[in-house]
Amino acid sequence: MDASKSIIVDALHPKALVLSHWKGANRHTEIAADTSGEIVLNALKANFSGLESQYVSANHFDIDGFVGVFALLHPKLAKKYDPVLREMALIGDFREYKPEDTNSEYALKLCCWMNKVESEKFYRPFGEKEEMKLCVQKFDYFLETFPEVLQKPEKFKSDWEEEISRVVSDVKLLKTKGKREIHKALMLLVQEVPQPIHYYAAFSDSYGTDMVLSLLEDNRYELECKYTTWIDIASRPTLPRVNLKPLAESLNRIEKSNYHWSVDKITDTGPILRLEAENLSKADRFDQPYRRDIYSSSISKETFKAKVLGYLTAAYQSVEPKRFWTWEEMRAFNKK
Repeated sequence: MDASKSIIVDALHPKALVLSHWKGANRHTEIAADTSGEIVLNALKANFSGLESQYVSANHFDIDGFVGVFALLHPKLAKKYDPVLREMALIGDFREYKPEDTNSEYALKLCCWMNKVESEKFYRPFGEKEEMKLCVQKFDYFLETFPEVLQKPEKFKSDWEEEISRVVSDVKLLKTKGKREIHKALMLLVQEVPQPIHYYAAFSDSYGTDMVLSLLEDNRYELECKYTTWIDIASRPTLPRVNLKPLAESLNRIEKSNYHWSVDKITDTGPILRLEAENLSKADRFDQPYRRDIYSSSISKETFKAKVLGYLTAAYQSVEPKRFWTWEEMRAFNKK
């Protein structure tokens, strides 16, 4: 494959035309967007130079990347369903589902259909080390089947109905028994909810935030960095992703349970500060919160929340949000 005649979606390449929101790639001002799928849709709309390239490629399979690849190979369908596909990419990558938004509701069906078929027919996200090789099978299958699903989602209701029911139920739980507050200066969403809920409910209407602190009953907590700070989003400035390991160490000094606070490094796609009995696999961390063990802490909710807010406030006290932080800038920020 001649790289100079190729389009790379949702990844990086030194010679090909790159349509991606990965760091350093989202630089085409006229088509810049938050997701790779949106960037491709913008490129189609603008008749962007280079779309006549012979090859389209990606180095992994996920919903956002698939939207981009699909749009390039099925431009007429992509243009017809443009608003829905934009929401699909957004839900797939950032989990930012918008309840009661018509296009987001439509896209939710597509995402839930793909989630089920992907895990049952192939393997769940991050479930295989040979993703770059094995993802070809997923692309082959979904590129063939998706056009019909996109146009007739009700025909495939048996594949998406169960997950959507869970999302709708969890959104209702969040609204009736939960409590949300946004700390704008920290770009942090704090939410109290009785039990772990589906990501599409937990991150619903969370645009503008880059971390989610979940406070559950029985002193169970998770602090998660959203994928929005792993990539370059174009719609708004962000704060640099902060290293949460010192916070974990601080919590471990006062934790009296049999578990320990742990978090991955800033370069992980979505680090989660959480109590661990043993290290959770990447596939399990990416999976739904209600499918993983979330242990009770000896630390009270008030103390835990104060520790998190205090740490983040101190970390960001002299930092101004901006667009497109590089990894080098993030590392320099965390060294301070």
